[in-house]
Amino acid sequence: MSITLNHAIVPAVDNERAAVFFAGIMGLPYSGRVRHFAPVRVNEQLTLDFMTVDRPVGLHVAFDVDPATFDQVLARLHAGGVPYGSEPDEPDNGRTDHALSARGLYFTDDAGNLYELMSPA
Repeated sequence: MSITLNHAIVPAVDNERAAVFFAGIMGLPYSGRVRHFAPVRVNEQLTLDFMTVDRPVGLHVAFDVDPATFDQVLARLHAGGVPYGSEPDEPDNGRTDHALSARGLYFTDDAGNLYELMSPA
């Protein structure tokens, strides 16, 4: 059996608000809370389970995306007025040039989670 990541717990100030924000930016469905988690299915194998915690410490989560998905996410960031940037320490510089891919960006949520998207074109 190969190893695949099934889910990750993502710390949140408010799990449902964080899940709705992430799902909205990424263009993913959100179906509501399950017990104390607010899960967002990223793909067939991976769910990000947002969990409210007292003092969230942000994670860095990186995604490879195709060019069309990158453009759609970028459009949603623009439409929502969500800052983004090309560097992890400058996630608000408004650029998409990236050291590891043709285009890439970072954006954060209110718990300090740093989301990274990388596209080959």
